[in-house]
Parts: sequence; C-alpha cells; structure tokens
Amino acid sequence: MSRDPYSPLHPAPDFAGPERLVGLGFRYWLAGFRTGDISCWERAWCAYSNALGAAAAKGALTDLSCWVRAINRHAQRDLETAAVDCDRFCRDECVAIAMIAACQHNACPAMRACAFSLLGCSMIDEVVQGAENFAATMRGADQVLLPSFAHGAPLLAMAPATPTRQ
Repeated sequence: MSRDPYSPLHPAPDFAGPERLVGLGFRYWLAGFRTGDISCWERAWCAYSNALGAAAAKGALTDLSCWVRAINRHAQRDLETAAVDCDRFCRDECVAIAMIAACQHNACPAMRACAFSLLGCSMIDEVVQGAENFAATMRGADQVLLPSFAHGAPLLAMAPATPTRQ
C-alpha cells in the first residue's frame, strides 16, 4: 500500500524514538494549553517518563512546556495538531519535530525557517530560545533526533500552496 505524498498527515511509524517523543509532546502539550484538560499533560508525562525515567522526564517536560507555551503565545495563525489519540503527525507537528532536530544538529537556517513557519511572524526569539533549551535537554537524556529531520526542515517549513500562492 503506497502512501499519498500530498496527505496532510504522515504516519507516526515513520517517526520513531526521539522524533516520536517530540511530536507527541508537542501535540499533547499544545492540546493541554488549548483545552485545559489535564489528561493531555498526563499523556505527555506517561510518554516521557516511560522513555526517559521520571527524573529526566521532569526536566524534559519543563523545557517542552516553555517551548510550546512560547509557540502558543506568539503564533499569528491557528496551529494544527492531530487528535491526541491519532497515530499520524500533521504538518505543524512535523515542523516542530524538524525544529528540534535542527537545533540538535546546529542547522540554524532550518531551525529559524521552522520557527517562522510555526509562528507566521518574525517574533521568533523566545521560541528559538525555548527550542534550543528543549533540544539540549533531550540531547542530555540521550534523545538525539536524526539529522535527516533537520535537513528536511526547509521543505516542511514552506507554506502549502494555495490558489493565491503557487
């Protein structure tokens, strides 16, 4: 069965280990901010503590929270996330994953492109700082994303074509 390359959702099995953890963390934390539903944050805790252990998960979720809060605060457009129980990642979730990969692999132009794409504006400094802190914490917990995600970031960060912008 072939995958539709134009599908807005990418199968989560394509994302394993650290990439999956970052994508799910972004999804769960943003959903928690939007809804105030503590079960979203509990899902994040379970995913991170199972992967990292309780002590490392606490630090990772602290930095994840700061990063996602900054994105949520500065975004000038509606951010898209898949449902909390979805097994696929949407475009914005993929861009978030790529942003952390770019930070970990010192791909500054790609990381900034991801920040611009997520926010839809140029006020990226707080988001960049949050991403760098979260990326460093994940690296310290031996959760290093693949460099291929960092190098694909500029393509993910490009806005989808619309009838007025092609």
